[in-house]
Amino acid sequence: MQTTSSVGVNETPEDAETGVPNHPVVGNTDLCAIASEAAGQTISPSLYNIDLAPTKAKGRKWTSYSIFTLWANDVHSLGNYAFAIGLFSLGLGGWQILVALGIGAVLLFALLNFSGFMGQKTGVPFPVMSRISFGIRGAQIASLVRGAVAVAWFGIQTYLASVVLRVMLVAMAPGLKDLDSNSILGLSTLGWFSFVALWIVQLVIVSFGMEMIRKYEAFAGPIILITMAAIAVWVFIEAGGVIQWSGIKGLEGTEMWLTIFAGGALWVSIYGTFVLNFCDFTRSSTSRKSIVKGNFWGIPINMLVFGAIVVVMAGGQYKINGTVIQSPSDIVQSIPNTLLLVLACLALLILTIAVNLMANFVAPVYALTNLFPRHLNFRKAAWVSGTIGLIILPWNLYNNPIVIVYFLGGLGALLGPLFGVVMADYWLVRRGKVNVPELYTDDPKGAYFYKRGVNPKAIIAMVPAAALAIAIAFIPGLAAAAPFAWFIGAGVAALTYFVVADKKQVHQDVSGEPIAVASTH
Repeated sequence: MQTTSSVGVNETPEDAETGVPNHPVVGNTDLCAIASEAAGQTISPSLYNIDLAPTKAKGRKWTSYSIFTLWANDVHSLGNYAFAIGLFSLGLGGWQILVALGIGAVLLFALLNFSGFMGQKTGVPFPVMSRISFGIRGAQIASLVRGAVAVAWFGIQTYLASVVLRVMLVAMAPGLKDLDSNSILGLSTLGWFSFVALWIVQLVIVSFGMEMIRKYEAFAGPIILITMAAIAVWVFIEAGGVIQWSGIKGLEGTEMWLTIFAGGALWVSIYGTFVLNFCDFTRSSTSRKSIVKGNFWGIPINMLVFGAIVVVMAGGQYKINGTVIQSPSDIVQSIPNTLLLVLACLALLILTIAVNLMANFVAPVYALTNLFPRHLNFRKAAWVSGTIGLIILPWNLYNNPIVIVYFLGGLGALLGPLFGVVMADYWLVRRGKVNVPELYTDDPKGAYFYKRGVNPKAIIAMVPAAALAIAIAFIPGLAAAAPFAWFIGAGVAALTYFVVADKKQVHQDVSGEPIAVASTH
């Protein structure tokens, strides 16, 4: 976590050895004064603090391996396995599932590179990045929508992980089953113990900032890959070396290809959150090359490995007993050896925590920091975000389909239009030119002040696109287009914004190095 200032201060020899900044702690007001002097313009305390400031190019630590392990964890999440196995349930066979995931992987590789390059160049997190297109105040819309989705899923994923922990604890100590039969606000005593324990572990990790998250991802990535591959091998052996390769519903022709393309589109939609705020991670990347290399091994290659594991798990289990599993946890629960069951559960816990930290914790932390930069830093915002994830009693949300579908689904439908506006503004209108220091000034003459801090053209582009995406997602008559809602929303928003934007305006490309802080993210 960023705790000290390095604006305009050179690193000491001791810093070079330890990699840890060694500068005097200053308040946010003093920090802004230093940054203002360095930038030659007023930097506002309501827009700038040690965590929102751009990161210095020198000293960044996110390498291609860091990016790869990010995806090694996230791609192999239980939710993704449930989705991909669901394609098997829809009737897709082995090669068809691989093609669907391959289509999604190619699209994601391109989208994540474009999104990642923005963070690597500017060094800013997503809430600040969205100020470019939405304005210094309008950016709150984008960051809060992304943060709201994430904080709800943080609580839900922690609950799902606690279920795995309960299975493991009961397997180790059967007497604990008596603590799993009552209900306190929807959870048993053992359920509360499991949830709170995992909640605390995640908060402790995130309290040490993005650098600790990077280290945890690097630790967890290989464990997850080895564990999932081992489970697939076990299923393959149990199935006698034979799997159900063809689809169980015999899909052919147009229906088959529509299902394949719908699966690929939904695979991209699942990552609609990540393509939006990938800059939260790449702001500390060492180079564009590291992003491309990390994404290449982590997206198309890793996703094909993921697809192969899915095909073996689903097809093998179907050959064993004629049933379609919902996730790897179904297989884990059937492992007859207690030691192997416990080890598998531990691996799933490591995985779920890794996914939660990067996908559902970072975004709301930055959103809250952006909302209250004078009062919240990364650590304080993490505890606020985690507390919200607890008090919403997420297990009740998860068990209520109406909440999942309409509230979280509705918010999720907004992510495509947000992405469309941000990408069209950065790449098509500005051609990658950004005046980074002016992202932190509330001067009415500033490049990103627009009208009272909000860019009305971004709102004009987003609102109709969001309404269309929500309509496609929820109106039964448009069900055939529902898998493509993210693309339609993003495309309509991007096109509308490009049409209404002032393309004759001259944009300055000014580095944020003068006001940047040492990268400990």
